[in-house]
Amino acid sequence: MCGILGCINFKFSPASLAAISHRGPDGDGVYETRVGVHNVTLAHRRLSIVDVSENGRQPMQASEMPVYITFNGEIYNHQDLKDELGEVTFRGHSDTETLVNFFARHNPLLQLHRLNGIFGFALLDETQQKLYLIRDRFGVKPVYYHLRDNQLAFSSELRGIGHYVSLTHDKEKVIEGMKMRYVAAPATIYKDVYKVEPGQVIVFDLSGENIRTSYHYYTQPQPTGSVRREKQQLINEYGDLFEKAVERQLMSDVEIGVLLSAGVDSALVAAVARNKAVTPLKTFTVGFAEGLFADDEIAGAAITAQTLNLPHFHTRVEFSDFINQLKEVTRIVEEPIATNSIIPMYWLSKLASQHVKVVLSGQGADEPLYGYRKYKGLKILEPVRRSSLLRAGMKLSGMGAVRKEDVRRLYTAAQEKDLLSAYRAFNAISSEKELEEMSGTSLKEIFRDNEQQFRRHWEARLPSPSATISFPYLDLRTSLADDLLMYSDKLMMHFGVECRVPILDNDLIAFIESLHPDYKFSFRKGKLIHKAFAEAYLPASIVHRKKIGFATPASSWYNTYHREITDIICGSATIRQLFDVEAIRRLLTEHRQNQNREKQILLLLSLSLNQPA
Repeated sequence: MCGILGCINFKFSPASLAAISHRGPDGDGVYETRVGVHNVTLAHRRLSIVDVSENGRQPMQASEMPVYITFNGEIYNHQDLKDELGEVTFRGHSDTETLVNFFARHNPLLQLHRLNGIFGFALLDETQQKLYLIRDRFGVKPVYYHLRDNQLAFSSELRGIGHYVSLTHDKEKVIEGMKMRYVAAPATIYKDVYKVEPGQVIVFDLSGENIRTSYHYYTQPQPTGSVRREKQQLINEYGDLFEKAVERQLMSDVEIGVLLSAGVDSALVAAVARNKAVTPLKTFTVGFAEGLFADDEIAGAAITAQTLNLPHFHTRVEFSDFINQLKEVTRIVEEPIATNSIIPMYWLSKLASQHVKVVLSGQGADEPLYGYRKYKGLKILEPVRRSSLLRAGMKLSGMGAVRKEDVRRLYTAAQEKDLLSAYRAFNAISSEKELEEMSGTSLKEIFRDNEQQFRRHWEARLPSPSATISFPYLDLRTSLADDLLMYSDKLMMHFGVECRVPILDNDLIAFIESLHPDYKFSFRKGKLIHKAFAEAYLPASIVHRKKIGFATPASSWYNTYHREITDIICGSATIRQLFDVEAIRRLLTEHRQNQNREKQILLLLSLSLNQPA
């Protein structure tokens, strides 16, 4: 919806707000005050979606109370909360106004679990002398912050914070990103800069001379993976929740579109939205002008749009200026990640922005519904990991030499008795040996520290000792939040478009995570209950179409531009500071010799091209 920014005990920089102006091209606002001995600034860039009048302008004050908010996102059940507020006088009808008035009268720590939406916001209560930073439970909307020497700066994007502090790479977190494909909250790759975690509230107490900080996680349903009932009954319950989720997220005073791939997830979102929407929907798809995927995504999406009788727009990505395009994309995304779909997502975001301000996406189904191919390996992993004899057999099997990445990860994870160690091995794109070769030095202390930090964050919050239950649970709250959802938010908001994710509706995910895995996947298929419900809306040819994913011809791009990529990476001061250049040259050569290193290459390019602000 917007961009938020603020600071405590820094001199407010208008340039910091201008740096995130793309997130809110419809207006801005600044509120400056003093709370105790602390100077506080809340700032906002506005993308008008609900209540597009001046009544929706931010930062916004609660009615007759000294509580202020700068808010990014949407609260889909805000009308229910508004109905509870009785005699409060409202200027307009925005969800922001509902929210600030609701929390002016209710303790945020006790009531946050009731919000159904996507959000990142700061709430200032001058009476209580507290500032709250809050992120939605699945991390759809990012919030970054810096806290040091009694000074706080926060923003929807890193570039906003870069106007207050120098962004310096943290080698330990860079290595974590190279191993795991992304850096999970609360860390970033920069020293003293953090992300609010999904479902987290950070409270900054301003009542004393020094800022005191406390960290909280608001209550969420705990996944059990144990519910079994008659299959058709569960399909009906799933369908009812799915329909309600989509209908809630059609809340808007502007036109809405759907990001449509060739897959079942976005097709089902589009089908339900078409039935529930008050105004016509548009659909958008991206494909490629070259490579193996030139026709598949566009052709499949066009068939879906035609079947649903929805207007369809598509674009094809050209790569005549690949390096400059990649430089722009990595600048927007800010954090190095290894997901090549950032490139087509850039063009899809640009296409959608020419028609609408809001889009619905099918993202969020693969993790809770076991849609990724890697999850089939959990059927093997779980019994092996629990048996010392089988684990020993895996070590002697010789499968570690297998080149196929997902098989190699499964093999490594199966040797780990400890659940969190197995999870990291199951998802690591680079081995510790490979990273030590790239750095030219021992990284054992960094590996140990990163592992311990991950363990401290998650050990007490795991829902089950079973990998089958806990691995998708962790993926939903780490890699989805700080990789796929993060880059979708950054790229869409760069073009002034809000991307909503109906499948990540609170009630729907709580239901999915309560189900026994047998209703979600088998050795052969994933998303079982999802597809069973989809058959009520879509023909079988669409529901059971082979999964393409947001695939790209990235491997061939990196070969075509091998010389330019080598020069960029090996000539980068950042790379030379963190890695052994000759080892990096060998990695790039290995890719040309059909040893797939595309994820590592994209991470290295991101680090090279996107210099800190």
